[in-house]
Amino acid sequence: MEFPKFILGDNTDYPTAIFVVHTEYPRFIINLENDEVEWLEDFSKEDEEELETEAESLIEQANTFYDREVSRYED
Repeated sequence: MEFPKFILGDNTDYPTAIFVVHTEYPRFIINLENDEVEWLEDFSKEDEEELETEAESLIEQANTFYDREVSRYED
C-alpha cells in the first residue's frame, strides 16, 4: 500500500491538537498546537546531526501541507 507523504490526524482525547503524520523517512508526528515532534525512528549520533538540518525543512513542509488542506476545506 502506498501512503501520501503527509496525513492529517485528530483524536478526541486531544480536542485542540492537530496532528500531521510524515510517512516517509524520517517518519514523525507533529502536533501543530504546540509544535511538539515525536520521531518514529531510532537515530544514531551521526543521523542526529543530519536530522537537525533536515528537520526544519520537514516541519515547514508539514505546516505548508496543513495550510493547503485547510484552504481546500474553506473553498
